[in-house]
Amino acid sequence: MPTEAEWIEFKHNYAEPNEIGEYISALSNSAAMHNKKAGYLVWGIGDKKHDIVGTSFRPRSTKVGNEEIENWLSHSLFPRLDFRFHEFHYDGKPIVLLEIPAASHTPISFKTERFIRIGSCKTRLREHPEKERTLWACFQRQPFERLSALHHLDPDEILRMIDYPSVFELLGQTLPPAREGILERLAQEKLIKPTGTGRYDITNLGAILFAKNLETCGGLSRKSMRVIQYRGSNRIRTVKENSWSKGYAASFEELMRYVNGLLPSNEEITHALRQEVKMYPEIAVRELVANALIHQDFEISGTGPMVEIFDDRIEITNPGTPLINTLRFIDEPPRSRNEELAAMMRRINICEERGSGIDKVIDSVEGCQLPAPDFQVSSNHTKAILYAAKKFNDMDSSDRQRACYQHACLCWVSNALMTNTSLRKRFGIEKRNYAIASRIIAETIKMGLIKLAESSSKSKRDAKYIPFWL
Repeated sequence: MPTEAEWIEFKHNYAEPNEIGEYISALSNSAAMHNKKAGYLVWGIGDKKHDIVGTSFRPRSTKVGNEEIENWLSHSLFPRLDFRFHEFHYDGKPIVLLEIPAASHTPISFKTERFIRIGSCKTRLREHPEKERTLWACFQRQPFERLSALHHLDPDEILRMIDYPSVFELLGQTLPPAREGILERLAQEKLIKPTGTGRYDITNLGAILFAKNLETCGGLSRKSMRVIQYRGSNRIRTVKENSWSKGYAASFEELMRYVNGLLPSNEEITHALRQEVKMYPEIAVRELVANALIHQDFEISGTGPMVEIFDDRIEITNPGTPLINTLRFIDEPPRSRNEELAAMMRRINICEERGSGIDKVIDSVEGCQLPAPDFQVSSNHTKAILYAAKKFNDMDSSDRQRACYQHACLCWVSNALMTNTSLRKRFGIEKRNYAIASRIIAETIKMGLIKLAESSSKSKRDAKYIPFWL
């Protein structure tokens, strides 16, 4: 580069820590605005002629107080960035190059302040609202899956870090005999992208689905699925804990075998043969785990998807809040922040077709006459809970109303209407006790979750009911 740019800054020796932090914010944000993969801060360049003069700055030995400068900078940035110092010699002169990934999804701040470059000047982003609007617009154009998780890797590094045999196996394609054919196909699937210099970036899509080890993938290192089994109904006593560091697609079947192996089962005798039956329908567990992986919010750092197994329930949690109301999970087509991730997971048959997944969860739970699943949302997480078998008399009013509402929704999407008879079948209530089902229906109507269908019979035995949103 003959001169500086809004995403490149040259320095000689000056390396004040706060100034470096502000430059990281400014160069990262400016790189995003100029559609660059990274910004650069380079020491060892003359101030006026921009000739290569070398530098006395040594980041590896520089500290802020008792802390190494790299750690100190990392703690002061939000969101965290996988920036890297590179020290080398050029023409015998020491050079330091700080490589700063472009901001993605949100501007980078240093000590709560966001910076930007305008020409060769570093300034506060809030002082230039037109630049801030442009920066946010840039984030909307680039989906998470297409951003780079790892940069500038040579072909051998790509093949070491990506479980490429799994890619071809899951897509039902023949593995090309030559390296070039493999790389070409990975690029076509948007799992990697060429940089134009004979090197490649691994995209977030490629890493999160097919990385051999997510812990080597920068900001995705905390997105591994965790599975924890507890003794009892609380988190006091942990029996087993495991983390799945491989990409979701490459390890999904292995993950599901492990989870199902931990779930309790009962023995049933049919036709004089003993048969082991899992307490939870496998299709329900599979779909909810897949949903947790697909619909998580990858912008929330420091946390990932998790399966927790208790004696009386299984909880499946993912970072982020849903884009639709939990009461509409059954009927509305799912909306995902990560559409390309969801599309790939459907292509390789990890999750159900669009709009049918939660229906199958509810249907399988009803078939086993288990308590209705519960979907809960906190400030930063979504949780799906499957409950173990429970006698009807042990269910509280919320259990019964939730089941009644979900049954009405399932009937509607199945082109039918809920009746006293269908609800009794759902709960296993005998015909002579139809009044019990009528009370549950009345309570659920009072809660505003269902309503009487138009032109329905006024007889409680023959009346038909629909979800509140119709």
